[in-house]
Amino acid sequence: MTTTRASADPEGALPRTALHPSLSAPLLDTMTFLNEVTHRYPQAISFAPGRPYEGDFDVARVPGFIETYLDHLRGRGLSEERVRTALYQYGETAGQIRDIVARMLEVDEDMTVDPAAVVVTVGCQEAVLLTLRALFTGPDDVLLVDSPAYVGITGAASLLDIPVIPVPGTPNGPSLEGLERTVREIEASGRRARCLYVVPDCSNPTGVSMRREDRTALLDAAGRLGLLLLEDNPYGVFSSVRRPTLKSLDTERRVVYLGSFAKTAFPGARVGFVVADQPVAGAAGRPPGLLAEELAKVKSMVTVNTSSLSQAAVAGLLLQNGGGLRSANETSARHYQATMKCLRDTLAAELPPGSPETDGVRWNDPDGGFFLTLDVPFEADEAALDVSAEKYGVIWTPMRHFHLDDAGDRQIRLSCSYLTTDRAAEGAARLARFVKDRAGA
Repeated sequence: MTTTRASADPEGALPRTALHPSLSAPLLDTMTFLNEVTHRYPQAISFAPGRPYEGDFDVARVPGFIETYLDHLRGRGLSEERVRTALYQYGETAGQIRDIVARMLEVDEDMTVDPAAVVVTVGCQEAVLLTLRALFTGPDDVLLVDSPAYVGITGAASLLDIPVIPVPGTPNGPSLEGLERTVREIEASGRRARCLYVVPDCSNPTGVSMRREDRTALLDAAGRLGLLLLEDNPYGVFSSVRRPTLKSLDTERRVVYLGSFAKTAFPGARVGFVVADQPVAGAAGRPPGLLAEELAKVKSMVTVNTSSLSQAAVAGLLLQNGGGLRSANETSARHYQATMKCLRDTLAAELPPGSPETDGVRWNDPDGGFFLTLDVPFEADEAALDVSAEKYGVIWTPMRHFHLDDAGDRQIRLSCSYLTTDRAAEGAARLARFVKDRAGA
C-alpha cells in the first residue's frame, strides 16, 4: 500500500520554476487574504471584506426570480420545451439575457446599448480577463491603472503576462497630467499604452468618485492619447450623487464597460457582463463585427457559458423591478450611506484633530459605496493588522495590497458595507484606540 505524506521538500515535487512566474508573486495571495482574513479572527469586527450587506438577503425570493424569468420566456412565445432547454442546457456563449442587461443599462444609466455588444460573464472578474486577453497582443502593450488599483485587474494582468504601470490618483480620479506623462514615457520606450482601467464611482479601494467635468476631461485625454478606457462600475448605484458613466458620455467608442451583479443583486450568482461595442475589422473579406464577438470567442475556451440558472435568477430580479436595479437597491444604498456616515462620525469623535496622538491621521469622505481610506502615522502592515485583530478586536486591510510600488504603507482601507451601523460604530471606536496606541508607541 502506498501512502503520500506532505513534507517540506517532498520527493518528486514540481520545482517552483516549473510554474508560471505570477504564482510566486505576493499579488496573487491578496484576493485570498481579503476573503479569508475575517475568518482568522472570528471575534473581531471586520472592516476588511468588500461584501454586500446580508441583512436584505431573502432566500425565499430566489425561486420567484427564476419563475419570473421563465414566465418572461413564455410570454415571448417560447414553448415549454424551449423554456426547459433555456434553464437546463448550455446556453449561448455570449449570454441569454443580453437584452435584459441592455434594458437595465437604459433604465439605470441612460445608456443605449445594442444587446449584441453585451457578453454575460461569470462575475466581472471573467469580464476583466476576457477583455485583457483580447486587447493585449504582446509584451509591448501596457495596461495603465488608476493607482491604487483593485487587485482583480492587476492580478489578471499578471496571469496574462501583461505589464502594468500605475497612473497617480487624485481625490477626483486619475491625474490627467500624470496620465499624459506616463503615456509619453511608454511611447518613448518603444511600447504602447493600450488601456487605462478606472473605477469612476466609489472606487475600490479608495472610495473616490470622479466629478462630471473630470470624466469629460478623461474621455478627451483618452482620445488625444489613443487610449481605450476600461470602466468598472460595481458601486455607482450606491452613491448619494448620481453622475453619468463614462460609457454614457462616450461618443467615440473609447470605453469598454465592465459591470457586475455581485453587489446589486447577490454575489453567489456570479454574474457579470461587459459592453464592448468597438468595431473590429472583419477577417478574409468579412464585414466588420464587434469586440463583444471576439470576447465571446475567448469565453468559449474559458467557461463555455455563464450558468443559465444564475442568469435566470438575475434576470427575474431585474424584470420584477421594472428592468433596472436602482430602485431595488434604494434600501441598500441608504444602509451603506448611513454606515459610512456612522464610521466617519465615530472616527471624528474618537480621533479629533490637534492632539499629538492623532497627528497624521486623516480620512476621506466618500459619497457612498463600500470603502474609505484612512491615513495613519505608522506602518500599516500585516504585523500591525495582527496586533489590531488580536488585542483590539478590529480588522482592516493594508492599502499596500493595492499599490504596485512602495506607496500605501501608511494607509488603511476600511470597508463598512458588511456591518450594521452599531457594529461599524463599535469597530471604529476599537480602531481609534488601536491607532492612538500605535501612534503613541
